[in-house]
Amino acid sequence: MEVAQSGASLTDLKARMGHDSDRAALIYQHATRDADQRIADALSARVEAERKRDDDDGMAGALAPAR
Repeated sequence: MEVAQSGASLTDLKARMGHDSDRAALIYQHATRDADQRIADALSARVEAERKRDDDDGMAGALAPAR
C-alpha cells in the first residue's frame, strides 16, 4: 500500500520522512513503495519456506485443547 493511500497528507509524509520539499517526499515515497514490495515478497517467500519445512514435523506446533 502506498503511504499516501493511508490518508496522510503530503505535509504529514514530509514530516515523517524528514523532507523539506514536496518533490523529495514524492520521489522517496515512490522509491519506498518499491522497496517495501521487495521486502514483503522476500518475507513471504521465507514464511512459505518455513511452512513447508514445518509440514514435515507432523503435529509439532499444533495447538492442544486447554484442560
